Amino acid sequence: MSRVLQIAGLAAGLIGLVLQFFITIPMSMDAGRSLSGSVVFYFSFFTILTNIAAVLVHMSLLSPAGYAWLPAFAGPKVRAGTAVSITLVFIVYVTMLARLWAPEGLFLVCDILLHYVTPLLFVLWWLLDGTDGSTRWADIPFWMLYPVAYLVYALARGRIAGEVPYPFLDVATNGVAGVAISAALVTALFLVLCVLAVLADRGISRFRAA
Repeated sequence: MSRVLQIAGLAAGLIGLVLQFFITIPMSMDAGRSLSGSVVFYFSFFTILTNIAAVLVHMSLLSPAGYAWLPAFAGPKVRAGTAVSITLVFIVYVTMLARLWAPEGLFLVCDILLHYVTPLLFVLWWLLDGTDGSTRWADIPFWMLYPVAYLVYALARGRIAGEVPYPFLDVATNGVAGVAISAALVTALFLVLCVLAVLADRGISRFRAA
């Protein structure tokens, strides 16, 4: 079951990422961005970056060659951090972003794959086989580096390029206070997920041992 979930997660992630790339770039260029600007635009989304991390975790564990090229992604700390991050992708999208647009066609396919299917498959796999009881409370600051660095990047991009990946980070529309509240809420949610991840990792490991 574990390997089936990993293969399915890898396939869903790769299909979603590649398909999203090839439909986003032309659309972005039609909107006036250059090719390089469109590529930067594509990689500016937390969803895309986190799905890439999930794909790399699966690749690192499914074959010796994958492990040889991506050993860092095979470690328990990165596995758990990726599980936390991709859970955040799902929750934020469902609660804050899904109602803001109505994707159709290939955009709907990517939407389902990257926001629903890959998070579900990754978290299920992590709970069944990715946990090993080795996570520590000290891992939480390490996991926090990713969303904090992303937030800094997104806000800097908004100031420099005049566009942000997500509406709740738009200072021009929401004001500094509004963006600060949204960022604080998402950060608090991420911290809660980190705590749950450590507890789940330890609890599942004890259950297996028993």
